[in-house]
Amino acid sequence: MYAVRLTEIPFELVPHEARILLCRTPAGFPSPAADDLEEPIDLGEWLIEQPAASYVMRVDGHSMTGAGINDGDLIVVSRAKAPRPGHIVVALVHGDRTLKRLKRMDGRLWLVPEAEGYPHTVVDEFVEIWGVVVGLARRYV
Repeated sequence: MYAVRLTEIPFELVPHEARILLCRTPAGFPSPAADDLEEPIDLGEWLIEQPAASYVMRVDGHSMTGAGINDGDLIVVSRAKAPRPGHIVVALVHGDRTLKRLKRMDGRLWLVPEAEGYPHTVVDEFVEIWGVVVGLARRYV
């Protein structure tokens, strides 16, 4: 089975504050209006609603690229949110973590990748839905 390897990131490494610039950027002519600078935003607080029930994990693999989750991205996973079909979840399959979309097909629940070449996994007694992805962070260089 091809799985996405996830590694936990300590909360201390999640950035706490960054300045936020809230303005619209016109796609037509340049605007002479000054940019509006808001108060700093705590990215950890903004991304993580329930810290005691949440984890930050790094994605290692390509099975969820169709959902916009790329190799190296950080995901925020909530164990407090109830998993439902359509959610992207972290699951334990035979003890190994994987990242897939939870779908209902043919009356059963499945873990479904969002890229070609990866297998679907039926949710059975060997699968535990561990948490629901509620946030994503990515660096552009």
